[in-house]
Amino acid sequence: MSAKSFDAIVIGAGQAGPPLVGRLEAAGMKVALIERKFIGGTCVNTGCMPTKTMVASAYAAHLARRAADYGVAISGPVGVDYKRIKARKDKVTNDSRGNLEKWIAGMKGCTLYRGHARFVTADTVRVGDELLTAPKIFLNTGGRASVPNLPGVNDVPYLTNSSMMDLDVLPSHLIVVGGSYISLEFAQMFRRFGSEVTVIEKAPRLTGREDEDTSAAILSILENEGIAVHVGAGDISFARKGDEIAVSFAAGKPPAIGSHVLLALGRTPNTDDLGLDKAGVAVDQRGYIIVDDQLRTNVPGIWAMGDCNGKGAFTHTSYNDFEIVAANLLDNDPRKVSDRIEAYALYIDPPLGRCGMTEAAVKKSGRRALVGQRPMTRVGRAVEKGETQGFMKILADADTGEILGCSVLGPGGDEAIHCVLDLMYAKAPISTLARAMHIHPNVSELLPTIAQELKPLT
Repeated sequence: MSAKSFDAIVIGAGQAGPPLVGRLEAAGMKVALIERKFIGGTCVNTGCMPTKTMVASAYAAHLARRAADYGVAISGPVGVDYKRIKARKDKVTNDSRGNLEKWIAGMKGCTLYRGHARFVTADTVRVGDELLTAPKIFLNTGGRASVPNLPGVNDVPYLTNSSMMDLDVLPSHLIVVGGSYISLEFAQMFRRFGSEVTVIEKAPRLTGREDEDTSAAILSILENEGIAVHVGAGDISFARKGDEIAVSFAAGKPPAIGSHVLLALGRTPNTDDLGLDKAGVAVDQRGYIIVDDQLRTNVPGIWAMGDCNGKGAFTHTSYNDFEIVAANLLDNDPRKVSDRIEAYALYIDPPLGRCGMTEAAVKKSGRRALVGQRPMTRVGRAVEKGETQGFMKILADADTGEILGCSVLGPGGDEAIHCVLDLMYAKAPISTLARAMHIHPNVSELLPTIAQELKPLT
């Protein structure tokens, strides 16, 4: 069978694939885009868009229950219609995916193939019964939920972040195994929908990559809403108990018994069934494709973008991968992965916005540093909104004034963090932030005040 020839092949239609196809096609290239399931990848279908739509519904329910705090009278208890919540979530996802599909269909130089792609050689892939070949191949295959081989896990029904999106009933008691970003978002939203919720985490604290004060504040936020949290769970196992599921987590303690179990224990790259060995593409011990600073693999003519390369696990890092590849290939603009600053958010309510180094990382680096912090109880905008949980923290180099990092856990924290992130990209010193005039009343107006009150980090 002869292979169909293209100028480029893009495998995976997540956040990096389609925009790269758009740039390549606009540059006059003939491009094949291959997707085995849904256009839009994790973000559109099982990640950011559907979950944040549900977070919005959960916030509305939570705010309605607090109406009396604002002098607003609501007669009767506040309930939720979970089927309508799901329908709203589905519409947001379907509309976004549909718009992407229309955009791709309008690209005259792009051919969309539906199916699973596997390498035959370094420049040829098979999709179903067809062979496609190109001198340039871009991998954007994403990742999936990890399911560790815990005792009894295969003997019980369990949910992942993907299958959770298909759930059409409200759990009476949701047990969330895992205490990091995805797990905590689901835990809080389902508690606000009315489920009893238990979180079980193996590590000694939640969100282990954050500073201890941040982890403690997140724990307080969740426990204040009636979520049971168990950390330091040494021996997690599963068993059926009638129609329910028992999750054991510590010797001498009774198991948590719930109607549904969500496993949120990390992600695995979708690289194990691509035939990478046929192409000679190298992967690390965890299965991530090894790339250089411009996202090139060890095989000339093959690039890897997004979650499959281990350089980031977010929509924004995946999209930035596309920008880096396009800049180097098409714009004569030598952009690099190492130029970007780590930044992300945790979308509980209130949200956490994070950029740069943590306090622990700064101490480990041995740099002389300054730190400033302000609780949300002293932020006028937070007080006015009646949302005073959390705090803000800024770190700076004591010798150079370089801004090293920032955490904003509080109302609008996911937006306010960009005030600091943009200054870090501009390589502006902490004095620039200290002298800035921000708009009142606003959460971010306190960032200059904090910058004026920095003290030595001990």
